[in-house]
Amino acid sequence: MYRIRAFFEEIVTINDEDWKLFSSKLEKTEYSKKTILLKTGQTETYLSFIEKGAVRLYIPYLENDLTFGFCFENQFVCAYDSFIRQSPSTYQLETLSKTILWRISHTDLQEIYARTAIGNTIGRLTAENLYLIKSEREQSLLNQTAQERYLSLFKNRPNLFKDIPLKYIASYIGITPQALSRIRKRIS
Repeated sequence: MYRIRAFFEEIVTINDEDWKLFSSKLEKTEYSKKTILLKTGQTETYLSFIEKGAVRLYIPYLENDLTFGFCFENQFVCAYDSFIRQSPSTYQLETLSKTILWRISHTDLQEIYARTAIGNTIGRLTAENLYLIKSEREQSLLNQTAQERYLSLFKNRPNLFKDIPLKYIASYIGITPQALSRIRKRIS
């Protein structure tokens, strides 16, 4: 729970009373590797902060899943569009390693927004964080070659390569595992 407060306090000060209410709504959960946190068609009811581990966001297909996001320690993770609208998700969330999450329900978060001075700021910061991750990926798909996307990913998010299968990384940068293998051979 300390990491969440530290994350917010890098940007804004949270008074003890607001933190007490916010932290009282947090639920610590632990998951093993390859646990589906949210299935397609389910409604996202939690916003989660990753204390430890990694989560993949993907669209499941019979042949190959389409991975479009990763979240790591000290980041928020959520099917945010489903969470905001309280409507069924069109994608899934899955742990990639043993993962510890601190979760707050949609209902509790609405209470935090209404009852605290800092609630709306917390919501905005969380939304901004999730948006920047999404925007960064979209721009790389539009502005970079596959090799440039791979090198940028390797430079900016080296933790991706530690525990994540290369087939997920290939999908994330929009290429086949075979094309990724050729890129890796070319640059090594």
